[in-house]
Amino acid sequence: MRTTELTDGGHRVIVVAVDKGEDAVSVINDVANRSDIRGARVTGVGGFHTAEVGYFDREARDYVRVAVPEQVEVLSLLGDIAESQGKPALHVHTVLGRRDGTTVGGHLLRGEVWPTLEVIITEVGGNLTKQVDPETGLALLNAPGTQTA
Repeated sequence: MRTTELTDGGHRVIVVAVDKGEDAVSVINDVANRSDIRGARVTGVGGFHTAEVGYFDREARDYVRVAVPEQVEVLSLLGDIAESQGKPALHVHTVLGRRDGTTVGGHLLRGEVWPTLEVIITEVGGNLTKQVDPETGLALLNAPGTQTA
């Protein structure tokens, strides 16, 4: 993994090049922890040798795991980092492109990088937090000053 820290209008931007064989989720979490990122948006592109995504099963209140045991292109990687129980919590979704042009997507649980994954973490502020929603059991965003319509 290689990282570069930049600034954009007073916000930190951390560019992460995840190397071959590394797990994308572990690396992004590690960078967020070491950089003390408490609120950020995350984007990325690249490729995985293998991956695992999840689909949230409402009834089971857990992710149904979907194995992706093949080389895929990371067509989209989008999500956020917010503080949850005093630590940065990564939440990203991905769309993965297969050799035949079909796609599979969901919550990224694991992704073994090959040949690279280029991730941009853009800090949005330290007040972005997550709280466990009792109905779903999921840690959901809870930004101060948020109003419901």
